Amino acid sequence: MPPLPAPLADSMTNLTPRLPKRERTRLQLIDAAIQVFSARGVMAATIQEIANVAGMTTGTVYNHFSTKDEVVQQVALWLGDTLCRRIADSQANISEGAERMAIGNRRYVWLAEQSPQWALLLLDVLAAAPKVLMQLRDYALVDLQLGIAQGSFTVASEAAAMDLISGTVTQAMISVALGLAPANHGSAIATLVLRGLGMAYDEAMEVASRPLPGFADMPVAVVSRAPRGAHHK
Repeated sequence: MPPLPAPLADSMTNLTPRLPKRERTRLQLIDAAIQVFSARGVMAATIQEIANVAGMTTGTVYNHFSTKDEVVQQVALWLGDTLCRRIADSQANISEGAERMAIGNRRYVWLAEQSPQWALLLLDVLAAAPKVLMQLRDYALVDLQLGIAQGSFTVASEAAAMDLISGTVTQAMISVALGLAPANHGSAIATLVLRGLGMAYDEAMEVASRPLPGFADMPVAVVSRAPRGAHHK
């Protein structure tokens, strides 16, 4: 796998010695699983291969994960929640739901632009871990509800709106990762999502074209920490 974009690399790959030994081992196994999944695909990967890449026994793997499905769930949570929290932290000073929604949409497409292999791996593990995918939707749901409360969005169904957001952004990531999208695809996708949520075209385009906030420095994430129910995407 190529290196992650710099803003994400430290929080996803730095195994700090300050973590307890069991947590460090767990992170090493997740890192090994990421390598195996990226090389072999989620479906073809085996626990033995993960153990081999980590330089550990299969017994050690099973001390931390009861099944391969649990490994997949934790990799999906590690990748998806870390990205979502980095995006949420970058939005700390932004109070407009519409702009927060656009930033989230654009950052996922940005990942596909910066590191296509990581974006496709993220989509692969999330497809194999749909419960984690539904947890991560809470990030976007809070921004959707904020935009509705502020009068920026008008939707008949929050559930339908969430499917619109998730489906559009997922397909955009695939198109970008495969080199099939034009330049500035992230802003164009965010504009269409905002339009789908009820904003006028000119307003949606202006919001979706604002400069993206930078990523702030943050400590290393702890992989066993589940996503909170009120995160932003």
